[in-house]
Amino acid sequence: MSHRVTLKNMVFYGFHGVYEFERELGQRFYVDLDMKADLSQAGKSDRLEETVDYVTIYNQTREIVENQRFQLLEALSYRIAGEVLRLHPLVEEVIVRIRKPSVPIAAALEYVEVEAVRRQGE
Repeated sequence: MSHRVTLKNMVFYGFHGVYEFERELGQRFYVDLDMKADLSQAGKSDRLEETVDYVTIYNQTREIVENQRFQLLEALSYRIAGEVLRLHPLVEEVIVRIRKPSVPIAAALEYVEVEAVRRQGE
């Protein structure tokens, strides 16, 4: 049986970007995590240790976004996905979406988004 656990539209303040002023001033980032796992055992037992603890995952994601620095959203998303898979072996696949609304582009757009998909063993 396959389950999905989703953390949607988490908002963090981070210091990521190619330009120095982005890494100095910082900005908001919006992050979604969509995780696939077989959680049927947790469904039977009703025990936290047999599921994906989304509080822990939220805190790990916040730690990466707010306390580490990356030039590229691709690198940030790869790091988040890797930590989810490394620390939560029940997660078979994770999709990380990062939205950056304050992009330094002279254009009208709502945000730039990067999506990374990683699976256990990759």
